Amino acid sequence: MPSQPTVGVILSGCGVFDGSEIHEAVATLLALDQRGAAVRCLAPSRTFDVIDHTTKQPAGEQRNTLTESARIARGEITDLAEVRGDEFDALALPGGFGAAKNLCTFAADGPGCSIDPHVERVLRAAHEAGKPLGFACIAPAVAARALGDLGITLTIGHDADTAAGLEQLGAKHAARDVEDIALDEKHHIVSTPAYMEAKSVKDVFVGIDKMIAQLLAWVREPAGVKVISGTRAVTQQAEP
Repeated sequence: MPSQPTVGVILSGCGVFDGSEIHEAVATLLALDQRGAAVRCLAPSRTFDVIDHTTKQPAGEQRNTLTESARIARGEITDLAEVRGDEFDALALPGGFGAAKNLCTFAADGPGCSIDPHVERVLRAAHEAGKPLGFACIAPAVAARALGDLGITLTIGHDADTAAGLEQLGAKHAARDVEDIALDEKHHIVSTPAYMEAKSVKDVFVGIDKMIAQLLAWVREPAGVKVISGTRAVTQQAEP
């Protein structure tokens, strides 16, 4: 058990419509810090089309995912191409459209989406090394694209069309309310709906805080205890 676990937080830009959802990213970083984890913010280096957040329309320019993610990370950001998935104790992915546009192409292509090769490599390496993984909001689409062939269990809340897309990628979907989490005990994957369901940042933080609590519980107790009492969570049990 590491004395201070190190969690990699994979970002996808800065801003809900074309990058990481800022509330969700900050909630993730805060919950990790409150529980004594060290954090390394990560992002792939690739260009993306910018959305003007005042009009919600294309801005007619492109920016770099790594450069934009550095805004949230206060400049402390690492290119995903430079890391291995097994060098972290756990990984967490906040949502925002960037997860479904820049980390994978689920927003445009649905279950026929592609995925950034470094995102896929890092997630699969982390999973193969037994590292816990956490996904918020639409980030479970990234998980489904990278790991859906394993039959992992995820939640994006109650949106039937999005859930169907995850299932076409091989994942199992568990409907959850905004303050709930879905656990896959077998694969050590935890997810929460966040702004797929939330009406306020408070609701987002409650679910993400539970997600991070479970993520770190798996790190500290590898046998896989469930620490979130009162949560409709366990959907796929570990095999004996």
